[in-house]
Amino acid sequence: MTDTATRPAPDTSPSPADRTGPVRLVDTRRTALLPATRGRVTGGLWAERRRVNREVSVTTGWDRLHEAGNFTNLELAAGRHEGTPYVGSLPFLDSDLYKWLEAVAWTLADPDLDAEGEARLEQFLDASTQVLEAAQAADGYLDSYFQVNFPGERFVQLAWGHELYCAGHLIQAAVALHRTRGDARLLDVARRVADLVVASFGSGEGRVDGIDGHPEVETALVELYRETGEQGYLDAARYFVDRRGHGLLAGHAFGSHYFQDHEPVREATSVEGHSVRQLYLLAGVADLYVEDGDESLIQAADRLWHEMVATKTYLTGGIGTHHTDEAFGDPYELTNERSYCETCAAIASVMFSWRMLMITGEARYADLVERTLYNGFLAGLSLDGQRYIYANPLQVREGHMAGGNDRDYARKPWFKCACCPPNVMRTLASLEHYVALGGAAGLRLHQFVSGSWTAPVGDGEATVAVETDYPWDGRVRVRVEDSPGTWGLTVRIPHWASGATLTVNGEPVQPTVADGWATVTRVWAAGDELVLDLPLEPRFTRADSRVDADRASVALERGPVVYCFEAVDNPGHRLDDVILDPTATVEVRSTDDGLPADVVTLAAPGRVRPRPAEGWWPYADASTAAPTDGEPVTLTAVPYYVWGNRAPGAMRIWTPAE
Repeated sequence: MTDTATRPAPDTSPSPADRTGPVRLVDTRRTALLPATRGRVTGGLWAERRRVNREVSVTTGWDRLHEAGNFTNLELAAGRHEGTPYVGSLPFLDSDLYKWLEAVAWTLADPDLDAEGEARLEQFLDASTQVLEAAQAADGYLDSYFQVNFPGERFVQLAWGHELYCAGHLIQAAVALHRTRGDARLLDVARRVADLVVASFGSGEGRVDGIDGHPEVETALVELYRETGEQGYLDAARYFVDRRGHGLLAGHAFGSHYFQDHEPVREATSVEGHSVRQLYLLAGVADLYVEDGDESLIQAADRLWHEMVATKTYLTGGIGTHHTDEAFGDPYELTNERSYCETCAAIASVMFSWRMLMITGEARYADLVERTLYNGFLAGLSLDGQRYIYANPLQVREGHMAGGNDRDYARKPWFKCACCPPNVMRTLASLEHYVALGGAAGLRLHQFVSGSWTAPVGDGEATVAVETDYPWDGRVRVRVEDSPGTWGLTVRIPHWASGATLTVNGEPVQPTVADGWATVTRVWAAGDELVLDLPLEPRFTRADSRVDADRASVALERGPVVYCFEAVDNPGHRLDDVILDPTATVEVRSTDDGLPADVVTLAAPGRVRPRPAEGWWPYADASTAAPTDGEPVTLTAVPYYVWGNRAPGAMRIWTPAE
C-alpha cells in the first residue's frame, strides 16, 4: 500500500480527450484495437434513448435513491440522523448510488446537456461527494451497511457482504468523474478505499485471504491502476482473480458454483453460477490480461465466451435461465416463460464482449454487443425512461402472475434490489464509447449510430461523421472529417447480413472482406464518403434443435432487432393458438399507435388453430393427426424492446411454425 501522505496527488488537470471513456489502456501491445478518443451521438434511436436517460432517468434517479434510503444510509454512516436505523436490508445499497454517480459523470460530459441540467447534476454530485467524504472512516473504510449495522466489522462477511463489490462501483464512478471533469474529490475517496483493500487483502500475515462473493472490484482496480499508475491496484486485481476458484466461499447458499469459486478461471470450461457475477469477473479477467500479459487469462476468457454464446445465450442476447439464483442453466436450457435474462446481465455481457473485441479485433464480439444492446438491454427501460424491468422473459402468458421466487415481469419505477436501473443509466450515458475503435491499420465502425467519432490511426487520428436511421434503415453514411493520409476505413458486416454493398464517393468499390469486416484502404481526405447498404429484409429464425423450448418454432427478426407478438396489437387472437408460416412474405410497416414514430413493425401471415374441446386431460393419441387448418390471420409484430409499454398482456418471441 502506498502511504496516503506520500503518494502522488491525483492529476487534476483537465482530462485530455484520450481519457474520456470507461477503459483507458496503459499497455497497448496486447490489443488489436484501441478505444476511440472522442465520440458523440447526434441522432436516431440511440440519441432519443440518451435524451430520455439524460432528462428523465438520471434526474429522477436522485429522487429514487433518496426515497429508497440509499442516501440516508450514507448520511447515517457520516454521523447524521442519530437514532435512525439503517434503511432496507440489503448490504449493497451503496452500489446503486455509485452506479448512478457514474451515470452522472458521463452525462455531465454529454454536449447535449443543457445549462439547467448541468447545474442540477453538479448540485447532486456535490451533495453526494460531501456525504461520502464525511462517511469515510479515517483508515479509508466506506460501506454504510457495515458502518451503521456492524461498526468496526471489516471484511468478515465476504460471501454476502458485497464490500468489495460496492468499492468497485465507487472506483468506476470516481474514475469516470475524473476523466470527464478532472474532478479529484471522489477519486481521492475511492483511492483511500482501494488503498485499504490493498493493505488488507493477501496471503501475508495479518491479511485477509479471501474474495468478495460478487466480482466487480477486479475490473475496477485495473481501471484505477490505469488512471493513477499505482501498481498496487493492478497487483490486487491479479490477487482476486487468482484466488477465486479455490473454495474460499464454499459452504454458503447456492454453493461455490454460484460464486465462480468452484474452479480457477484459467481451468474453467463453462460459464457457471450467477450470470452477472460471472461476466463481471470475466470483464476483469480481460482487463487484467491486457495490462498483465498472462496468456492463460485470455485463453480462458475466449473459451468461456464461446461456450456462453453457443449454448447459454438467448436470441435477444440475454443470459441467465434460473430465477432462484439468477444463474446460467445447463447447455441449451433456454426456456422462454422461465427465462431470467436480468438486465444487469445484458450490460455485463456488453462489457465483457466489448473488451474481447478490443483485444482480438474479431467481429463476432461486436455482433453480440449489437444484438444485446438492441434487445436484451434496451428492453430493460420503458420508453418514457421512468420504469425498469429486472428480468426479461421471452414469453408471457395471458394473466401471468409471478409467485415464489419468480420475478414480476412488469416494469417498475424502482426495486428493493435496484441494481438494474442505475446500471441502465450509466450504460446509456457512456454509449458513445462503444461505437468505434482505432488501431495501427485504421478506424473501425463496429456499431452503426449517428454521430461523430475520433480514433487513433497509426501515429495520428481520424475523425468520421456517421448518418443513419439504423436499425430501421440499412443505409449507413460515413463521411471523413479529418484524415492523417492513408488508412483503412472498416465497417462491420453483421453475421445476419446478406448482400451488403459499399460505395465510396458514389462509386462501387471492392473492399477487403475478412471475418465480418469490410475495409477500404486509400488516401482518405476530408469530405470523402463511404456508404454501406445493409439489406434489412425480415427473416424467420429457428433455434438449434437442442434448445427444447424452441423446437418446431420460429422467431422473427429484421436487422439486429428481434420482434415479438403482443396481445395489444393482435386483439381477438390468443397468442397460444397462433402458428406461423416461415415461407410467407412478411410486410414491413410503419409504427402502430403508442410507439415512437420511427419504429418499424412487421405484418406476418399465420393461422389461428382451432382450440380443442375442453376436457379433463390435455393430452391425446399421437397417432391421431392434430388439426392443421385454422383461420388465416395477419399478425402484428413489434420490436421486443418496446413490449409492455402500452398495456399488460401476453407476449411471445418464439411461435410454432407450420
